[in-house]
Amino acid sequence: MSCQNMILLAVNRVESVAQFLTVTVIFLFVLGITFLTSKWIAGYQKGLQLSGNIHVVETSRIANGKYIQIVQVGTKYLAIAVCKDTVTTLCELTEEELLSEEQSGNDKNTLKASKTTGGSKSFQDILDKMKHTKNESHSESYEEISRANEEEKDS
Repeated sequence: MSCQNMILLAVNRVESVAQFLTVTVIFLFVLGITFLTSKWIAGYQKGLQLSGNIHVVETSRIANGKYIQIVQVGTKYLAIAVCKDTVTTLCELTEEELLSEEQSGNDKNTLKASKTTGGSKSFQDILDKMKHTKNESHSESYEEISRANEEEKDS
């Protein structure tokens, strides 16, 4: 090989390395801009969420795509079930029934009981109470319908 060919090969290698470094620097610059933009948008959206009247206090996953959330709406606290296509209100909670962060780390399945009971209730106890209340209202409705039917027969 001639001296000129060797110089051309060396120049081509230097140009290839320079081109690779340039592309790498541009890639890192774009990656950095993307990261900063994502952080800015996240901060902006978080600011929008904090300024409203609706706040998610706590979320617990119970199955794939199914969650129980405690949501503060204005001054009320609601326990809701969030599924793929539905959102169902489970019950309304008082501020006294909510656990502080220290307590929730110790036992996530209990809610602080109201001041009158003095103990703690499990989430299952609250659900059972709701079912009992719901069953009572259904049995009362059934009794009212039965009485109305009997009155129609007597008339």
